[in-house]
Amino acid sequence: MTTDVQAAVTKHRWWVLAVVCMAMFMGVLDSTSVYAALPVIAIDLGFAPAEVQWVITAYGVAIGALLLLGGRLADYAGRRRTFMAAVGVFAAASLACGLAPSSEALIAARVAQGVGAAVMTPAGLSILMQVFADGPDRNRALGIWGGLGGTGATAGLLLGGVLTDWAGWEWIFFTNVPVCIVVLMLGPMLLPDSTGTREQLDLPGAATASGALVLTLLALFRVAEQGIDPLALVFGAGAVAVAGMFVVVELRSPAPLVPMRIFASRALVGGNVVIVIAGIAVDGLLIVVTLYAQQVLGFSALQFGLAMAIMTVTSVVGVMAGQHLVTRAGFRFVASWGMILLMIACLVLSRLSVDGSLVEDLLAGLVVFGVGMGAAFVAGQIAALTGVADDDSGLAAGLEETAFAIGTTLGAGLASAIAIGVATRGAAGSPSAAELTEGLGIALFVLAALAAVGALGAAVLLRTPRTATERIATSS
Repeated sequence: MTTDVQAAVTKHRWWVLAVVCMAMFMGVLDSTSVYAALPVIAIDLGFAPAEVQWVITAYGVAIGALLLLGGRLADYAGRRRTFMAAVGVFAAASLACGLAPSSEALIAARVAQGVGAAVMTPAGLSILMQVFADGPDRNRALGIWGGLGGTGATAGLLLGGVLTDWAGWEWIFFTNVPVCIVVLMLGPMLLPDSTGTREQLDLPGAATASGALVLTLLALFRVAEQGIDPLALVFGAGAVAVAGMFVVVELRSPAPLVPMRIFASRALVGGNVVIVIAGIAVDGLLIVVTLYAQQVLGFSALQFGLAMAIMTVTSVVGVMAGQHLVTRAGFRFVASWGMILLMIACLVLSRLSVDGSLVEDLLAGLVVFGVGMGAAFVAGQIAALTGVADDDSGLAAGLEETAFAIGTTLGAGLASAIAIGVATRGAAGSPSAAELTEGLGIALFVLAALAAVGALGAAVLLRTPRTATERIATSS
């Protein structure tokens, strides 16, 4: 960009943040809003009971498998061009979801929607890295990005139920279209352009990376639904084999999708470790609280959504405080304490009782967990994107978003497998409320242990470089 163009972009950088956050918010919203509509969708489109989960799984697999490629596409083809194309795909796929006449058509449209989201999210994040230089403003922008992500996930749980009851499940998808149109109209005026790299896109690396991620996610989803069975083991073994092929391809490629040099950054590696473990804790806790609130305490979907709003509000507090403290104390301090708060919250929540209540059993833990979640995510995200070369910004964003997708999928599968496994040991039929509560408590203990490992990893791996510290101090 010329100096004049760069100055104009810098002047309007907060409007740029608003545009990319609108798109990201839709992607997060769609990942959770469908939960409330699944029973109605199953009846309307004739899904078999075991198949309706693919409305969620198809979207999750497409996103997780392509986030890495989506980030690299932004570096290769230009960030604005890639972002706008992805928003267009997401809009068209959302319209197709709402108009789907059959179960097969809806699943296919959800895959296309996931493809759009997988490219849109890292491309938007790489645009933010281009517009906001390292320092307080970037930390603040990433704090807003992370806060909206958490808000969108919880808002989806509420909005999905409201739209399904009042307007029909189709409107969960139709509402995306006008927002996408606004983004497509504002994008050419506000978003900076980039020409992309002249390197050839590493298609063999992209194919093996996506294959390994697809098999990994299918294995995790299978474990979440059926436990460790032969098919889950086949998926897992396939993932390891294809991942090995990916490493070989990358080491031999003249223009690798993921240059191994990028992992020389301890901040990038440590930030992604924090994001993976925080993702495990977040979706692990979400599945535990869902089972406890709805199957033990008998909460309705609306009551559950309102209860989770407690965690959303405190997560925004954690994000805002976290991005401010990163500027003052560094991301190692914030990430470590964020993970410690997650550990404390899981231990507090592990004392669930069969005849409990929101105030007695959930309130304190959700408040603490929300603060820790916000702080850990924003610190991990800032660390994972700090000091990255401009040509690798899309790749770094894709790595960070992939780490989050894998962590959340692994968390849901791990927590549900532990809880159900403990609850049904030696029992025939469905577990009792007491047995389920015991299993959920054990799952929370495991999540607390993983959060402790995350705190240790953050303390060991994360260290704000001297140059970054000096730059931050100067900016302040």
